[in-house]
Amino acid sequence: MTAGGYALTFSASMPSLTTTVAWMDFADLVISAVTTTARGCLIYNSYGAQNRSMSTHDFGADKTSTAGDFTVIFPTADSSNAILRLA
Repeated sequence: MTAGGYALTFSASMPSLTTTVAWMDFADLVISAVTTTARGCLIYNSYGAQNRSMSTHDFGADKTSTAGDFTVIFPTADSSNAILRLA
């Protein structure tokens, strides 16, 4: 793993919104050739110098990778399922 974490990427259409819900989605994150165990993750905004937390996520159990890819798969990007939603 890397200090400070990994940058998430998102499409130009993000954030999205309807009249009642705003949401944000990211491309799945693949960390290649790593040996690690993780129980969860923190998404934070690194814009500026404040590094404010946006959300924390518990994977429900330890997830392990041994000299392989560690992939974080984000849910469907819509008003009901996206990883970050405001309603």
